[in-house]
Amino acid sequence: MSTQEAPEMEVPEKPKLALDVTITSPQSCVRDVVVTIPRGEVDRYLKEAFDELVPGAQIPGFRNGRAPRKLVEKQFKETIHERVKGSLVMDSLGQVTDGQAFSAIGEPQFDFDSVKLPDSGDFKFQFSIEVRPEFATPDWKGLKVNRPIEEITEKDVDDAVVRLLSRNAPMEATDEAAVAGDRLLITAKFSSDGKYLSEMDEEYITLSDRVTFSDAICEGFGAAVSGVIEGDTRTVVAKISDGAEDESMRGKEVEVEVHVVEVLHRNLPEITPAFLDEVGDFENEEEFRKFVRESLERQAKYREQQAVRKAVVHLLTDNATFELPVDLVRRQTTRELQRKILELRRSGFSEDQIRGYVNAIRQNAQAETEIALREHFILEQIAEELKLEAAAEDYEAEIELIAQQSGEAPRRIRARLEKAGQMDALRNQIVESKVIEAITAEANVTEEKLKPKADAASEFAVFHNVIPTKGSNIPEAMHDDSGEPDTTKTASKTTVTG
Repeated sequence: MSTQEAPEMEVPEKPKLALDVTITSPQSCVRDVVVTIPRGEVDRYLKEAFDELVPGAQIPGFRNGRAPRKLVEKQFKETIHERVKGSLVMDSLGQVTDGQAFSAIGEPQFDFDSVKLPDSGDFKFQFSIEVRPEFATPDWKGLKVNRPIEEITEKDVDDAVVRLLSRNAPMEATDEAAVAGDRLLITAKFSSDGKYLSEMDEEYITLSDRVTFSDAICEGFGAAVSGVIEGDTRTVVAKISDGAEDESMRGKEVEVEVHVVEVLHRNLPEITPAFLDEVGDFENEEEFRKFVRESLERQAKYREQQAVRKAVVHLLTDNATFELPVDLVRRQTTRELQRKILELRRSGFSEDQIRGYVNAIRQNAQAETEIALREHFILEQIAEELKLEAAAEDYEAEIELIAQQSGEAPRRIRARLEKAGQMDALRNQIVESKVIEAITAEANVTEEKLKPKADAASEFAVFHNVIPTKGSNIPEAMHDDSGEPDTTKTASKTTVTG
């Protein structure tokens, strides 16, 4: 018996549909498309569907496949028409989106159930689709750009080590007055002019100079709450952000009644072999400090890249004006925040820091997303012209960086990103970084060493909407096993706060 494999049979390519397509542009990033499929094409699809069905059709009173075709067509008309409708819609959508000059950035929007396959005449349906705006690529060669350079000192490393020790310090309930850095278990009630707004259930926070919420900032929180003991209640003031969903509340001050359920004091651990093994399997303190320095340098590099990116896209967007529909901006907010979270995580920022970034974006979500979308469209167009794309090794490198910061296996990180549908956000991050590198390589770059950072006010971020919303689709900053973001979890022990 011959062991030679039989050659694979080539599947004949399905003939393309003859289509009549009409496209209008109600908005710069939206196309309304009307597709008309001639009756001859509808009949061809119906014939092929019944040709496949008839030989095995089961009709009472007839042997399988022996029923008259007219009877089969009558018996299975509704089922076959629905199947053919789906095939015609899917095949025509593929042809339209592949064959048009516009670049789709979303899925076609239409009501499939309302589309009916007619018994006679042409088959017509329409849909809307979001597309990339059309604009002339800005001249990006020879831009003048300042690049800020941060130098990481031994003092920076010492301070980061203390923060890392503090984050891993055991907590003990205390009857003593709370001081900066202590952990407080609190509840909070929010009101405006005596009118109840919302309340926050028990939440652990670090006693910091300021506390940010999803739509408000409480400056002077530390000064107002310092010295509290278990059972105390203090009233502080928070200011609603200018980007809050409720326009009538924007910029207003609200009262926050803070009740202290418990005060916990941190006892900094010593850097012992057991501690080094617990936080990252470090062999000695020198290796631990090296890791801390590298994390700080990665954060500094991120800030440097963001400063250059901001300068570059500012120059580019000045010469590229196009409208962005409000609905598009609203829907893209989640994707933009996911991309930002991935950037921050791979750059070594702690989950506390990421939570702060998330709150900052939430407080002005529409404006921040519109800026990010403009940047993305411009950088994506330049990437296409330069033929820049994300390679397999680029994904591996990014996932490896995220894994290093989280202490998880790269394979687990990849699986979680794929499950959450975030590989596309990772791809955009990689491509946009390549474009910025290409632009800066052609730019006139002036390096500017930054002065030593002044002691910044400490800040703690809490996910809570002071003003009740209709529902937010903005994700949190950390992922759990379900693939959904969740920053309420404890941050990785080896993540260094810069």
